[in-house]
Amino acid sequence: MMTELEVETHQKSEMIEITDAVRSAVGRSGIREGSCLVWVPHTTAGLTVNENADPSVRRDLLKALERLVPESGDYRHSEGNSPGHIKSTLCGHGETLIVEGGGLVLGTWQGIYFMEFDGPRRRRVLVKLTGR
Repeated sequence: MMTELEVETHQKSEMIEITDAVRSAVGRSGIREGSCLVWVPHTTAGLTVNENADPSVRRDLLKALERLVPESGDYRHSEGNSPGHIKSTLCGHGETLIVEGGGLVLGTWQGIYFMEFDGPRRRRVLVKLTGR
């Protein structure tokens, strides 16, 4: 079963928590045991699983990525969004999560985040569930 989520971003770079939307997709699927693949089909966006208790972690992650991959540099890509491509490669485009007892298995402080690096835009997130 596959579900498509829509994420609307509002800034050039931001992290948007999508944990509840993914949990809802798992619940609607009826799958009790299996796996949940969350995938972003965009080259300037990504996914991560990280702390969802302290919002300053989001700020710290985005600032660290900005230091690693600044907006201005010796980039040659004609669209001008090379930093977004590089940051999305560093974060990755997918996460595989365990489904147990009909729900996602996440740590106490973990959340699923959509990572925008070339916004604002309307983006898609695909959630593919397998199991029984």
